[in-house]
Amino acid sequence: MKITAIILCAGSGSRTGLGYNKLFYNNGLGTVLDLTLTTFLSCERVGSVILTYSKKDKSQVAEITKTSDKITAALGGATRFESVNNALKASKGCDIVLIHDGARPFVTREIIDSAIDSAIQYGSGISAIPVVDTIKVTQNGIIKSTPDRSNLYSAQTPQAFRYDLISQAYNKATDNRQPSTNFTDDASVLEWYGTPPRLSLGSPDNIKITSPTDLAKLPSNCKIGLGYDVHRFAKDRKLILGGVQIPHPFGLLGHSDADVLTHAIMDALLSATGLPDIGVLFPDTDNAYKGADSIELLKKVTQKVTDFTIVNISCVIMAQAPKLSPHIQKMRIKLADTLNIKIDQINISATTTEGLGITATADQNGGIAASCNVLIRE
Repeated sequence: MKITAIILCAGSGSRTGLGYNKLFYNNGLGTVLDLTLTTFLSCERVGSVILTYSKKDKSQVAEITKTSDKITAALGGATRFESVNNALKASKGCDIVLIHDGARPFVTREIIDSAIDSAIQYGSGISAIPVVDTIKVTQNGIIKSTPDRSNLYSAQTPQAFRYDLISQAYNKATDNRQPSTNFTDDASVLEWYGTPPRLSLGSPDNIKITSPTDLAKLPSNCKIGLGYDVHRFAKDRKLILGGVQIPHPFGLLGHSDADVLTHAIMDALLSATGLPDIGVLFPDTDNAYKGADSIELLKKVTQKVTDFTIVNISCVIMAQAPKLSPHIQKMRIKLADTLNIKIDQINISATTTEGLGITATADQNGGIAASCNVLIRE
């Protein structure tokens, strides 16, 4: 049996306030559409997937179709009805068709299987859940009636159908020039056609991403790490920060090159992944690390955290002297190259502490400190 899933992606998602199609919102784990697609592609029963798209998203959808030979695309329309109608024509030849809103990334294989099983047995399977709120019918702000909620269900997607049945319903609605805005889902098209749709398993978790607060419900396995280090000024030492040598009469005292910025980044990465800090991994009692290049140590740390991807790094260097702003870009380039990330994924700022505390000048027995926050994801 040939089963095709139509995933609707041609909307604008204006209610989320993103300024672009909400299906391409990425919280660090992939886009909303990625999450939806992953579930459908994991279903062995689904042989092919058709994505509907708007012209402005054509290039992004084209890139997605390259990721799997199961995915093709069909140009959407001005309304949901038109988008589905176009995709139905593109899916001609299948036995069962699933129609799903791309903005429902929490769909499960159980929901998909239930819809398919119902469509095979009864001709349709409409994912739905019982209404738990009391519903009011109103007019001009006045409650006119309260329907019995025991018979009320909230329809979701996917909605599965025998292909010949739903395509005939869409063709008849088109031929009769029915306003496409009359149909808010595919079950309503089948109702109009005269064939009562059948309910299948839905879930309260199978929500549709509509508002900005819905975006916060997307799954996240991100972790945050904090790193901090400080070294005292010393004579006859090079000043190395972020792998860059800074012209200055004093360097920093340490067992290694005392690159305080790189040390803070390493500790932040190790903290986020739950690994021991650099004092444990590279102890100052081990002569193997005497005078070590901290950039090389950073490379060793990255090899320990290969199960994670760096999302963002934010660092602050605290120093009364020297002036660091002319060197920050070089540090970003060096560190981004070492970590194999884009330069815009790492930010470095510098500040003084107004002559107070441990970050005073060398003649005041001070030094340089650095802190780092890192966001990573599995």
